[in-house]
Amino acid sequence: MCGINKGGKAMMKGRGVPAGFPEGFTWGAATAAYQIEGAAKEDGRGPSVWDAMCRRPGAIFDGHTGDVACDHYHRWRSDVEIMRLLGLKGYRMSISWPRVMPQGTGKVNPKGMAFYDRLIDALLKAGITPWVTLFHWDHPEALYDRGGWLSPDSPKWFADYASVVGKKLGDRVRHWITLNEPQCFIGIGHQDGGHAPGLKLGMRDILLAVFHVQLAHGLGVKALRASCRKRGLIGPAPISTFSLPATDAPRDVAAARKISMGITGQNIYSITWWHDPIVKGRYPEDGLRVFGSLVPKHSRRDLETMCQPVDFFGVNIYRAGVVRAGPGGRVEGVPTPVGHPQTSFNWLVQPETHYWGPKFYFERYKLPIVITESGLANPDWVARDGGVHDPQRIDYVGRHLIQLRRAIADGVPVKGYFHWSLLDNFEWGEGYRQRFGLVHVDFPTGKRTPKDSYYWYRRVIATNGGSLG
Repeated sequence: MCGINKGGKAMMKGRGVPAGFPEGFTWGAATAAYQIEGAAKEDGRGPSVWDAMCRRPGAIFDGHTGDVACDHYHRWRSDVEIMRLLGLKGYRMSISWPRVMPQGTGKVNPKGMAFYDRLIDALLKAGITPWVTLFHWDHPEALYDRGGWLSPDSPKWFADYASVVGKKLGDRVRHWITLNEPQCFIGIGHQDGGHAPGLKLGMRDILLAVFHVQLAHGLGVKALRASCRKRGLIGPAPISTFSLPATDAPRDVAAARKISMGITGQNIYSITWWHDPIVKGRYPEDGLRVFGSLVPKHSRRDLETMCQPVDFFGVNIYRAGVVRAGPGGRVEGVPTPVGHPQTSFNWLVQPETHYWGPKFYFERYKLPIVITESGLANPDWVARDGGVHDPQRIDYVGRHLIQLRRAIADGVPVKGYFHWSLLDNFEWGEGYRQRFGLVHVDFPTGKRTPKDSYYWYRRVIATNGGSLG
Protein backbone atom coordinates (compact mmCIF):
# COMPACT_ATOMS: atom_id res chain seq x y z
CA MET A 1 0.00 0.00 0.00
CA CYS A 2 1.75 3.12 -1.23
CA GLY A 3 0.31 5.45 1.43
CA ILE A 4 2.19 3.97 4.39
CA ASN A 5 5.64 5.02 5.51
CA LYS A 6 7.88 2.36 6.95
CA GLY A 7 7.75 4.20 10.27
CA GLY A 8 3.95 4.12 10.29
CA LYS A 9 3.70 0.39 10.94
CA ALA A 10 6.04 0.69 13.86
CA MET A 11 3.53 2.99 15.53
CA MET A 12 0.87 0.25 15.64
CA LYS A 13 -0.01 -1.40 18.90
CA GLY A 14 -1.29 -4.90 19.37
CA ARG A 15 -4.39 -6.11 21.12
CA GLY A 16 -2.52 -5.94 24.40
CA VAL A 17 -2.62 -2.12 24.59
CA PRO A 18 -3.39 -1.17 28.21
CA ALA A 19 -6.50 0.87 28.91
CA GLY A 20 -5.25 4.44 28.86
CA PHE A 21 -3.54 6.97 26.68
CA PRO A 22 -0.06 6.07 25.46
CA GLU A 23 3.10 7.81 26.55
CA GLY A 24 3.77 10.76 24.28
CA PHE A 25 0.11 11.18 23.33
CA THR A 26 -0.42 14.64 21.85
CA TRP A 27 -3.02 16.64 23.76
CA GLY A 28 -3.82 19.65 21.66
CA ALA A 29 -6.22 22.34 20.56
CA ALA A 30 -6.89 23.66 17.08
CA THR A 31 -7.68 26.90 15.27
CA ALA A 32 -7.74 28.20 11.70
CA ALA A 33 -6.23 31.39 10.35
CA TYR A 34 -9.32 33.08 8.92
CA GLN A 35 -11.37 32.18 11.98
CA ILE A 36 -9.08 33.88 14.51
CA GLU A 37 -6.47 36.17 12.96
CA GLY A 38 -8.37 39.22 11.78
CA ALA A 39 -6.06 41.92 10.33
CA ALA A 40 -7.71 41.18 7.01
CA LYS A 41 -6.25 44.22 5.26
CA GLU A 42 -3.00 44.67 7.18
CA ASP A 43 0.65 44.15 6.31
CA GLY A 44 0.09 43.17 2.71
CA ARG A 45 -2.41 40.36 3.13
CA GLY A 46 -4.43 39.70 0.00
CA PRO A 47 -8.18 38.96 0.00
CA SER A 48 -9.49 35.42 0.18
CA VAL A 49 -12.71 33.88 -1.07
CA TRP A 50 -14.02 34.17 2.49
CA ASP A 51 -13.47 37.92 2.50
CA ALA A 52 -15.56 38.03 -0.67
CA MET A 53 -18.21 35.73 0.85
CA CYS A 54 -18.53 38.00 3.87
CA ARG A 55 -19.24 40.94 1.59
CA ARG A 56 -22.14 39.09 -0.03
CA PRO A 57 -25.47 40.27 1.48
CA GLY A 58 -27.16 37.56 3.51
CA ALA A 59 -24.36 35.02 3.13
CA ILE A 60 -23.14 35.15 6.76
CA PHE A 61 -25.26 35.29 9.88
CA ASP A 62 -26.06 38.88 10.82
CA GLY A 63 -23.49 40.22 8.38
CA HIS A 64 -20.54 39.05 10.47
CA THR A 65 -17.06 39.01 8.91
CA GLY A 66 -13.58 37.76 9.70
CA ASP A 67 -12.08 41.23 9.40
CA VAL A 68 -11.17 41.31 13.10
CA ALA A 69 -12.24 37.88 14.38
CA CYS A 70 -10.28 37.16 17.60
CA ASP A 71 -7.58 39.69 16.66
CA HIS A 72 -5.04 36.90 17.06
CA TYR A 73 -2.74 38.67 14.60
CA HIS A 74 -2.11 41.31 17.28
CA ARG A 75 -2.75 39.19 20.39
CA TRP A 76 -0.73 36.12 19.49
CA ARG A 77 1.77 36.55 22.33
CA SER A 78 -0.91 36.44 25.02
CA ASP A 79 -2.68 33.61 23.17
CA VAL A 80 0.50 31.52 23.25
CA GLU A 81 0.70 32.20 27.00
CA ILE A 82 -2.88 30.95 27.35
CA MET A 83 -1.79 27.77 25.56
CA ARG A 84 1.28 27.38 27.75
CA LEU A 85 -0.74 27.69 30.93
CA LEU A 86 -3.20 25.15 29.58
CA GLY A 87 -0.32 22.72 29.16
CA LEU A 88 -0.93 22.01 25.49
CA LYS A 89 1.44 19.51 23.94
CA GLY A 90 0.39 20.43 20.41
CA TYR A 91 -1.28 23.37 18.69
CA ARG A 92 -2.92 22.87 15.34
CA MET A 93 -2.88 26.14 13.40
CA SER A 94 -3.18 27.08 9.76
CA ILE A 95 -1.25 29.37 7.48
CA SER A 96 -3.23 32.01 5.61
CA TRP A 97 -2.26 31.46 1.98
CA PRO A 98 -3.22 35.05 0.96
CA ARG A 99 -1.26 36.49 3.88
CA VAL A 100 1.88 34.71 2.72
CA MET A 101 1.29 35.03 -1.05
CA PRO A 102 -1.29 37.78 -1.68
CA GLN A 103 -1.76 36.80 -5.34
CA GLY A 104 -1.65 33.09 -4.54
CA THR A 105 1.51 32.61 -6.61
CA GLY A 106 4.67 34.54 -7.26
CA LYS A 107 5.81 37.18 -4.81
CA VAL A 108 5.98 36.28 -1.12
CA ASN A 109 4.77 38.82 1.42
CA PRO A 110 7.64 39.15 3.94
CA LYS A 111 5.47 40.69 6.67
CA GLY A 112 2.95 37.89 6.41
CA MET A 113 5.61 35.20 6.58
CA ALA A 114 7.31 36.96 9.49
CA PHE A 115 4.11 36.66 11.52
CA TYR A 116 4.19 32.87 11.28
CA ASP A 117 7.94 32.81 11.81
CA ARG A 118 7.51 34.59 15.16
CA LEU A 119 4.50 32.49 16.14
CA ILE A 120 6.31 29.19 15.52
CA ASP A 121 9.30 30.36 17.56
CA ALA A 122 7.03 31.41 20.43
CA LEU A 123 5.20 28.07 20.43
CA LEU A 124 8.44 26.11 20.54
CA LYS A 125 9.78 28.31 23.33
CA ALA A 126 6.60 27.56 25.28
CA GLY A 127 7.12 23.82 24.80
CA ILE A 128 4.21 23.47 22.37
CA THR A 129 4.61 21.48 19.17
CA PRO A 130 3.12 23.26 16.14
CA TRP A 131 0.97 21.19 13.79
CA VAL A 132 0.66 23.34 10.69
CA THR A 133 -2.24 23.07 8.25
CA LEU A 134 -1.40 24.53 4.87
CA PHE A 135 -4.96 25.10 3.69
CA HIS A 136 -7.95 25.72 5.95
CA TRP A 137 -10.36 27.16 3.37
CA ASP A 138 -9.03 30.73 2.86
CA HIS A 139 -8.26 30.35 -0.84
CA PRO A 140 -6.68 33.47 -2.38
CA GLU A 141 -9.30 35.44 -4.28
CA ALA A 142 -6.73 36.12 -7.00
CA LEU A 143 -6.53 32.38 -7.72
CA TYR A 144 -10.29 32.00 -7.65
CA ASP A 145 -10.42 34.67 -10.36
CA ARG A 146 -8.10 32.44 -12.40
CA GLY A 147 -10.37 29.41 -12.10
CA GLY A 148 -9.80 28.29 -8.52
CA TRP A 149 -9.97 24.54 -7.92
CA LEU A 150 -11.44 24.04 -11.40
CA SER A 151 -8.20 25.19 -12.99
CA PRO A 152 -5.77 22.45 -14.08
CA ASP A 153 -3.04 24.74 -12.71
CA SER A 154 -4.46 24.65 -9.17
CA PRO A 155 -2.43 21.63 -7.97
CA LYS A 156 0.79 23.37 -8.97
CA TRP A 157 -0.32 26.62 -7.31
CA PHE A 158 -0.77 24.71 -4.05
CA ALA A 159 2.55 22.90 -4.42
CA ASP A 160 4.41 26.16 -5.00
CA TYR A 161 2.79 27.62 -1.89
CA ALA A 162 3.65 24.50 0.13
CA SER A 163 7.25 24.81 -0.99
CA VAL A 164 7.45 28.45 0.12
CA VAL A 165 6.08 27.63 3.57
CA GLY A 166 8.20 24.50 3.91
CA LYS A 167 11.41 26.34 3.09
CA LYS A 168 10.70 29.01 5.68
CA LEU A 169 9.26 26.96 8.54
CA GLY A 170 10.43 23.43 7.79
CA ASP A 171 13.56 23.81 9.90
CA ARG A 172 11.30 23.88 12.99
CA VAL A 173 7.88 22.50 12.04
CA ARG A 174 7.79 18.70 12.12
CA HIS A 175 4.03 18.07 11.77
CA TRP A 176 2.07 19.06 8.68
CA ILE A 177 -1.51 18.75 7.43
CA THR A 178 -2.11 19.43 3.75
CA LEU A 179 -5.81 20.36 3.38
CA ASN A 180 -8.56 20.61 5.96
CA GLU A 181 -11.92 18.96 5.23
CA PRO A 182 -11.78 18.95 1.44
CA GLN A 183 -15.28 17.43 1.33
CA CYS A 184 -16.58 20.63 2.94
CA PHE A 185 -14.76 23.33 1.00
CA ILE A 186 -15.75 21.57 -2.22
CA GLY A 187 -19.15 20.18 -1.19
CA ILE A 188 -20.48 23.17 0.74
CA GLY A 189 -18.41 25.80 -1.07
CA HIS A 190 -18.77 24.65 -4.67
CA GLN A 191 -21.86 22.42 -4.76
CA ASP A 192 -24.29 23.66 -2.10
CA GLY A 193 -23.19 27.31 -2.17
CA GLY A 194 -23.37 27.82 1.59
CA HIS A 195 -19.63 28.41 2.06
CA ALA A 196 -17.08 30.35 0.06
CA PRO A 197 -16.85 30.76 -2.85
CA GLY A 198 -20.61 30.20 -2.87
CA LEU A 199 -20.96 28.17 -6.08
CA LYS A 200 -23.56 25.61 -7.12
CA LEU A 201 -21.80 23.49 -9.69
CA GLY A 202 -22.92 20.29 -11.35
CA MET A 203 -21.40 16.91 -10.49
CA ARG A 204 -19.01 16.84 -13.45
CA ASP A 205 -17.35 20.09 -12.34
CA ILE A 206 -17.44 19.00 -8.69
CA LEU A 207 -15.57 15.79 -9.50
CA LEU A 208 -13.05 17.80 -11.52
CA ALA A 209 -12.43 20.05 -8.51
CA VAL A 210 -12.06 16.94 -6.31
CA PHE A 211 -9.51 15.55 -8.77
CA HIS A 212 -7.49 18.75 -8.66
CA VAL A 213 -7.56 18.85 -4.84
CA GLN A 214 -6.33 15.26 -4.71
CA LEU A 215 -3.46 16.14 -7.04
CA ALA A 216 -2.77 19.22 -4.90
CA HIS A 217 -2.47 17.03 -1.81
CA GLY A 218 0.04 14.75 -3.53
CA LEU A 219 2.11 17.58 -4.97
CA GLY A 220 1.93 19.38 -1.64
CA VAL A 221 3.34 16.35 0.17
CA LYS A 222 6.16 16.12 -2.37
CA ALA A 223 6.86 19.84 -1.99
CA LEU A 224 7.08 19.57 1.79
CA ARG A 225 9.36 16.54 1.60
CA ALA A 226 11.67 18.44 -0.76
CA SER A 227 11.64 21.83 0.97
CA CYS A 228 11.67 21.06 4.71
CA ARG A 229 15.11 20.85 6.24
CA LYS A 230 13.91 18.45 8.93
CA ARG A 231 12.00 15.24 8.24
CA GLY A 232 8.38 15.80 9.17
CA LEU A 233 5.18 13.85 9.63
CA ILE A 234 2.51 14.67 7.06
CA GLY A 235 -1.14 13.67 6.78
CA PRO A 236 -4.61 14.75 5.61
CA ALA A 237 -7.50 16.01 7.76
CA PRO A 238 -10.86 15.07 6.22
CA ILE A 239 -14.21 15.47 7.91
CA SER A 240 -15.46 12.11 9.13
CA THR A 241 -18.38 10.65 7.19
CA PHE A 242 -19.37 7.31 8.63
CA SER A 243 -22.18 5.51 10.41
CA LEU A 244 -22.33 4.01 13.87
CA PRO A 245 -23.69 0.50 14.42
CA ALA A 246 -26.97 0.50 16.34
CA THR A 247 -25.53 -2.23 18.60
CA ASP A 248 -22.22 -4.03 19.04
CA ALA A 249 -23.70 -7.12 17.40
CA PRO A 250 -21.44 -8.32 14.55
CA ARG A 251 -24.26 -7.95 11.99
CA ASP A 252 -24.78 -4.30 12.90
CA VAL A 253 -21.05 -3.59 12.98
CA ALA A 254 -20.68 -5.14 9.52
CA ALA A 255 -23.58 -3.03 8.26
CA ALA A 256 -22.00 0.15 9.64
CA ARG A 257 -18.63 -0.71 8.14
CA LYS A 258 -20.22 -1.45 4.77
CA ILE A 259 -22.12 1.83 4.55
CA SER A 260 -19.23 3.87 6.02
CA MET A 261 -16.69 2.61 3.51
CA GLY A 262 -19.03 2.28 0.55
CA ILE A 263 -20.38 4.61 -2.14
CA THR A 264 -24.00 4.01 -3.09
CA GLY A 265 -24.97 7.40 -4.53
CA GLN A 266 -23.44 10.42 -6.22
CA ASN A 267 -22.24 11.99 -3.01
CA ILE A 268 -18.75 13.49 -2.82
CA TYR A 269 -18.50 13.44 0.97
CA SER A 270 -17.35 9.81 0.97
CA ILE A 271 -14.06 9.19 2.76
CA THR A 272 -13.15 6.45 0.29
CA TRP A 273 -13.65 8.49 -2.88
CA TRP A 274 -11.38 11.18 -1.49
CA HIS A 275 -8.81 9.10 0.34
CA ASP A 276 -8.48 5.71 -1.33
CA PRO A 277 -6.56 7.45 -4.16
CA ILE A 278 -4.21 9.32 -1.82
CA VAL A 279 -3.56 6.34 0.48
CA LYS A 280 -4.18 3.26 -1.66
CA GLY A 281 -3.38 4.70 -5.09
CA ARG A 282 -6.71 3.86 -6.72
CA TYR A 283 -10.30 5.01 -6.84
CA PRO A 284 -12.82 2.67 -5.19
CA GLU A 285 -14.61 0.44 -7.69
CA ASP A 286 -18.07 1.23 -6.32
CA GLY A 287 -17.39 4.94 -6.78
CA LEU A 288 -16.26 4.46 -10.36
CA ARG A 289 -19.51 2.60 -11.06
CA VAL A 290 -21.68 5.22 -9.36
CA PHE A 291 -20.06 8.27 -10.98
CA GLY A 292 -19.45 6.59 -14.33
CA SER A 293 -18.65 8.96 -17.18
CA LEU A 294 -18.59 11.94 -14.81
CA VAL A 295 -15.22 10.84 -13.42
CA PRO A 296 -12.42 13.03 -14.83
CA LYS A 297 -10.03 11.32 -17.19
CA HIS A 298 -6.97 10.32 -15.21
CA SER A 299 -3.82 8.34 -15.75
CA ARG A 300 -1.73 5.97 -13.70
CA ARG A 301 0.72 8.84 -13.26
CA ASP A 302 -2.06 11.03 -11.78
CA LEU A 303 -2.80 8.35 -9.20
CA GLU A 304 0.89 8.00 -8.41
CA THR A 305 1.07 11.77 -7.90
CA MET A 306 -1.86 11.69 -5.48
CA CYS A 307 -0.54 8.70 -3.57
CA GLN A 308 2.48 10.03 -1.71
CA PRO A 309 3.53 8.29 1.51
CA VAL A 310 1.84 9.88 4.53
CA ASP A 311 2.53 9.30 8.19
CA PHE A 312 -0.89 9.53 9.84
CA PHE A 313 -4.56 9.77 9.01
CA GLY A 314 -6.01 12.88 10.59
CA VAL A 315 -9.78 13.11 10.90
CA ASN A 316 -12.23 15.69 12.22
CA ILE A 317 -15.02 13.88 14.06
CA TYR A 318 -18.25 15.56 15.14
CA ARG A 319 -21.23 13.34 14.30
CA ALA A 320 -22.41 10.26 12.41
CA GLY A 321 -25.43 8.38 11.17
CA VAL A 322 -26.67 5.22 12.90
CA VAL A 323 -27.49 2.01 11.03
CA ARG A 324 -28.37 -1.63 11.64
CA ALA A 325 -28.50 -4.81 9.60
CA GLY A 326 -31.88 -5.30 8.00
CA PRO A 327 -33.54 -8.25 6.29
CA GLY A 328 -31.80 -9.68 3.24
CA GLY A 329 -28.49 -8.00 3.97
CA ARG A 330 -29.91 -4.49 3.59
CA VAL A 331 -28.52 -1.65 5.70
CA GLU A 332 -31.22 0.29 7.54
CA GLY A 333 -30.94 3.77 8.98
CA VAL A 334 -31.96 4.10 12.61
CA PRO A 335 -34.10 7.13 13.48
CA THR A 336 -32.87 9.49 16.17
CA PRO A 337 -34.72 8.93 19.45
CA VAL A 338 -37.00 11.75 20.51
CA GLY A 339 -35.17 14.12 22.82
CA HIS A 340 -31.68 12.82 22.02
CA PRO A 341 -29.02 15.25 23.36
CA GLN A 342 -27.84 17.87 20.88
CA THR A 343 -25.31 20.67 20.84
CA SER A 344 -26.33 24.27 20.17
CA PHE A 345 -25.45 23.58 16.53
CA ASN A 346 -28.17 20.90 16.60
CA TRP A 347 -25.57 18.18 16.15
CA LEU A 348 -26.25 14.93 17.99
CA VAL A 349 -24.11 14.06 21.01
CA GLN A 350 -22.55 10.72 20.05
CA PRO A 351 -19.49 9.76 22.10
CA GLU A 352 -19.24 6.40 20.30
CA THR A 353 -18.06 8.26 17.19
CA HIS A 354 -14.64 8.38 18.83
CA TYR A 355 -14.53 4.60 19.06
CA TRP A 356 -15.97 3.50 15.73
CA GLY A 357 -14.52 6.30 13.60
CA PRO A 358 -10.87 5.63 14.48
CA LYS A 359 -11.51 1.88 14.32
CA PHE A 360 -13.04 1.94 10.83
CA TYR A 361 -10.43 4.34 9.43
CA PHE A 362 -7.54 2.34 10.83
CA GLU A 363 -8.99 -0.86 9.41
CA ARG A 364 -9.22 0.77 6.00
CA TYR A 365 -5.96 2.69 5.79
CA LYS A 366 -3.62 1.03 8.32
CA LEU A 367 -2.26 4.42 9.36
CA PRO A 368 -1.91 5.90 12.85
CA ILE A 369 -4.97 8.02 13.66
CA VAL A 370 -4.98 11.63 14.89
CA ILE A 371 -8.21 13.34 15.93
CA THR A 372 -7.46 16.66 14.27
CA GLU A 373 -10.73 18.27 15.42
CA SER A 374 -13.42 17.43 17.96
CA GLY A 375 -15.66 19.59 20.12
CA LEU A 376 -19.08 21.13 20.52
CA ALA A 377 -20.84 24.44 20.17
CA ASN A 378 -22.35 25.63 23.44
CA PRO A 379 -24.19 28.84 24.43
CA ASP A 380 -21.46 30.14 26.77
CA TRP A 381 -21.37 33.55 28.46
CA VAL A 382 -19.51 35.29 31.28
CA ALA A 383 -21.38 34.73 34.53
CA ARG A 384 -21.88 37.28 37.31
CA ASP A 385 -18.92 35.80 39.18
CA GLY A 386 -16.66 36.50 36.18
CA GLY A 387 -16.29 32.86 35.15
CA VAL A 388 -17.59 30.98 32.13
CA HIS A 389 -19.32 27.81 33.29
CA ASP A 390 -19.69 25.18 30.58
CA PRO A 391 -20.43 21.82 32.23
CA GLN A 392 -21.93 20.52 29.00
CA ARG A 393 -18.58 20.84 27.24
CA ILE A 394 -16.76 19.09 30.09
CA ASP A 395 -19.24 16.22 30.01
CA TYR A 396 -19.22 16.03 26.21
CA VAL A 397 -15.43 15.97 25.83
CA GLY A 398 -15.02 13.56 28.74
CA ARG A 399 -17.46 11.07 27.24
CA HIS A 400 -15.76 11.27 23.84
CA LEU A 401 -12.27 10.86 25.29
CA ILE A 402 -13.37 7.76 27.19
CA GLN A 403 -14.54 6.25 23.90
CA LEU A 404 -11.25 7.25 22.27
CA ARG A 405 -9.44 5.48 25.10
CA ARG A 406 -11.58 2.42 24.36
CA ALA A 407 -10.41 2.49 20.73
CA ILE A 408 -6.79 2.66 21.89
CA ALA A 409 -7.36 -0.26 24.25
CA ASP A 410 -8.81 -2.19 21.29
CA GLY A 411 -5.60 -1.77 19.34
CA VAL A 412 -6.18 1.40 17.32
CA PRO A 413 -2.97 3.50 17.27
CA VAL A 414 -4.42 6.92 18.11
CA LYS A 415 -1.58 9.40 18.45
CA GLY A 416 -3.30 12.67 19.35
CA TYR A 417 -6.46 14.63 20.07
CA PHE A 418 -6.97 18.28 19.11
CA HIS A 419 -9.92 20.02 20.72
CA TRP A 420 -11.87 22.38 18.49
CA SER A 421 -11.32 25.07 19.35
CA LEU A 422 -8.86 26.91 21.55
CA LEU A 423 -10.84 30.15 21.19
CA ASP A 424 -14.40 31.07 20.37
CA ASN A 425 -14.09 32.29 16.80
CA PHE A 426 -15.66 33.12 13.44
CA GLU A 427 -17.62 29.98 12.64
CA TRP A 428 -17.93 30.46 8.87
CA GLY A 429 -21.55 30.95 7.76
CA GLU A 430 -22.67 31.01 11.39
CA GLY A 431 -20.57 34.07 12.14
CA TYR A 432 -19.96 34.46 15.86
CA ARG A 433 -23.12 32.85 17.22
CA GLN A 434 -21.60 29.39 17.72
CA ARG A 435 -18.99 29.10 20.47
CA PHE A 436 -16.61 26.12 20.34
CA GLY A 437 -13.74 27.47 22.42
CA LEU A 438 -12.07 26.44 25.64
CA VAL A 439 -11.54 30.18 26.02
CA HIS A 440 -14.40 32.67 25.81
CA VAL A 441 -13.82 35.68 23.56
CA ASP A 442 -15.74 38.91 24.02
CA PHE A 443 -15.63 39.95 20.38
CA PRO A 444 -16.25 43.70 20.81
CA THR A 445 -13.28 43.99 23.18
CA GLY A 446 -11.24 40.87 22.38
CA LYS A 447 -11.06 39.94 26.08
CA ARG A 448 -10.21 36.29 26.75
CA THR A 449 -11.77 34.39 29.65
CA PRO A 450 -10.78 30.75 30.17
CA LYS A 451 -13.87 28.60 30.66
CA ASP A 452 -14.33 25.89 33.26
CA SER A 453 -13.58 23.40 30.47
CA TYR A 454 -10.16 25.02 30.01
CA TYR A 455 -9.21 24.20 33.59
CA TRP A 456 -10.75 20.73 33.33
CA TYR A 457 -8.81 20.01 30.13
CA ARG A 458 -5.63 21.27 31.78
CA ARG A 459 -6.06 18.53 34.38
CA VAL A 460 -6.73 15.92 31.69
CA ILE A 461 -3.51 16.90 29.94
CA ALA A 462 -1.45 16.96 33.15
CA THR A 463 -2.60 13.42 34.02
CA ASN A 464 -2.38 12.08 30.43
CA GLY A 465 -6.07 11.31 30.63
CA GLY A 466 -5.87 9.73 34.08
CA SER A 467 -8.31 12.24 35.57
CA LEU A 468 -11.08 10.92 33.27
CA GLY A 469 -11.49 7.98 35.62
